[in-house]
Amino acid sequence: MRHRYHSIGTWARGSLATGLLLAPLPAPAGEGEVLDAVQLLREGGCGGLVPRARPLYHDAALDRAAALWAGGATLAAAAHANGYVARTLSGVHVTGADSRLVQLLRDTNCHTVADRNLHDMGEHHRGLDTWLILASRDTSTLTGPPSQGASLAMRALALVNEIRARGTRCGDRAFGPAPPVTLSNTLNDVALGHAADMARHEYFEHKDLSGHSPADRVRAVGYPEKLVGENIAYGPESADEVVKGWLDSPGHCENIMDPRFAEMGIAYSAGQSARRGLYWVQLLVAPKA
Repeated sequence: MRHRYHSIGTWARGSLATGLLLAPLPAPAGEGEVLDAVQLLREGGCGGLVPRARPLYHDAALDRAAALWAGGATLAAAAHANGYVARTLSGVHVTGADSRLVQLLRDTNCHTVADRNLHDMGEHHRGLDTWLILASRDTSTLTGPPSQGASLAMRALALVNEIRARGTRCGDRAFGPAPPVTLSNTLNDVALGHAADMARHEYFEHKDLSGHSPADRVRAVGYPEKLVGENIAYGPESADEVVKGWLDSPGHCENIMDPRFAEMGIAYSAGQSARRGLYWVQLLVAPKA
């Protein structure tokens, strides 16, 4: 298997605008009105009622689960029957015309729809009734047993701090010793979310399919970041192999050696169809003081 590596430099921190107006929001039109309504509410913080949240990914498994839920199955059973092992799972059932979906969801389920812990959504529509399932996956199912994921992260952390303690050369640029970084469970989760998304949708980019950058994803979970760097890779089968590959590439190496970074997150996810290799994401972050 040919391995692929890609790095991105630091992203300066930017502020997120917050909506202040409580005026009614326009209803979206066309296909996917239910899903568009949810995205509109999340991106606008329900018209300024709650903090903004990143868009959700449309998951076909949750569409099927929503149909089962509409048919009388419990929410948890419907998700499980479609192979979706959830860490966070919420269901919303509303009745009303499509033109009123935004208003209905804002007035009755704003906090559920705009929950910043959610990652995916699916829907089932029948007549005037809409069933929405909003969820995030149990991350332990994407990285193998919890002990395996934890040991991988600790091994990668040890390798990174070993090279930072010694100093090294990244291409033509020499780096002296740098302070160690610490492992952040929050950043591990953000890294896993992007790794799993790349694996599920078969792409290999720093920006996700909604156009969000690594810094956007870090901010979306409420992490007070100042600088964000990200290394990604496809193919390596161990922490040793992926860290070595990053250190052999000047751009990735410079991210690892940047003394401004103080915290790290790392995760991988296995491809699910034709591309079954491992997708890796490493985040290096300087927290806001």
